[in-house]
Amino acid sequence: MSAMTDDLRPDDEARAERLIRIGRPPRNRGEAIRKLVWVLPWLVFLASPVRDLNSGDHTTAATAAGWTGLVAFVALYLTLVFRTMGRPFRGGIITVLAATFWALGLALAFGFGSEWLGLFVYVSVTCGVAFPLRTAYWTIPLTTAAMMLAGWHAHNLDEAWGLFLVVLLVGYSMTGIRQLVATTVELRKARATVAQLAANEERLRLARDLHDLLGHSLSLITLKSELAGRMLPDHPDKAAQQVADIEQVSRQALVDVREAVTGYRRPRLSEELAGAQVALTAASVTADVPAEPDLRDIPEESESALAWALREAVTNVVRHSGATRCTVEVLHRQTLDGPVLELSVEDNGSGGSGKGPGNGLTGLTERLEKAGGTLEADRTKQGFRLVARVPAGTPAPVGSGA
Repeated sequence: MSAMTDDLRPDDEARAERLIRIGRPPRNRGEAIRKLVWVLPWLVFLASPVRDLNSGDHTTAATAAGWTGLVAFVALYLTLVFRTMGRPFRGGIITVLAATFWALGLALAFGFGSEWLGLFVYVSVTCGVAFPLRTAYWTIPLTTAAMMLAGWHAHNLDEAWGLFLVVLLVGYSMTGIRQLVATTVELRKARATVAQLAANEERLRLARDLHDLLGHSLSLITLKSELAGRMLPDHPDKAAQQVADIEQVSRQALVDVREAVTGYRRPRLSEELAGAQVALTAASVTADVPAEPDLRDIPEESESALAWALREAVTNVVRHSGATRCTVEVLHRQTLDGPVLELSVEDNGSGGSGKGPGNGLTGLTERLEKAGGTLEADRTKQGFRLVARVPAGTPAPVGSGA
């Protein structure tokens, strides 16, 4: 699975560069612009104040004051929202800026009339985004009450009631989004921690296994070496026997270490299935992958061969096929030669540009043949299909009733 993920890592990184990193500050101008695109649609509620200022119903001084207040209001709103999405202000600065923002919105609504009640939408959003949750839970209804008071003062309660649910619900929805972002960030950190702990645990397990394998053998080699050294002057025949024993123990220790390392390197089908799901999803391929196949009584050699087959098939799907959908199936079948475990990988892609089997499929065929299995790979009407079969157990003798 590590080889497959290493192959896909550049694509994952390129895709991650194009995504908006929720809950993190923008790293460059492109990310800042994309974050701004998410903020700008909310400015639709400024249409009424702008129309009111351009109507000519106010004096020149009032119009100038209105424009100045509106620009300051929007600047404070963008500052608070952008800094909260990136590097938030400290508590004291947040309180001062939010209080100024709240007071400015209240003053503009009371001073210019019901056309400015939409400003309370931004005040409610800011309360939900910038304040701690406990503070946001009571400042949002307070903002809604202030909006209703401003509507009553402007003799236009109908307009205020029309915005009542918008102001109230948009503030609480922002608190939910904040908690979702915080949970996402914590989950990302937790996944990194789990991966690190798993790697450390694997190192410790390997160290324990090597200690158990080599500790006894090396102690025995040391003891027999000392005995051979003592016997060499007076009993060379017995010393030669000790040297022969040392050679035998050393060879067995080497075999044990090779088997241990092979066990660690051996791919497992369940891990490859999980890696296939991640790889296909990262490549924007709709994946249908089984979670936990039944691998009871499956020889290790057969499982490893299927795991290699799945890795090769998924790599081809991601790299060469151009597919948008991929289905993976793991089935137990009964054949004339005995039970087999069948792996099927089918996609709706082109199957690559080559006219014949590539080096990957050729090597995979040889690997499956060593495990007593077979490989089929051909194009279908929908795309490309690869089927690998390996023995699922010891074949029953003829006439046994199997």
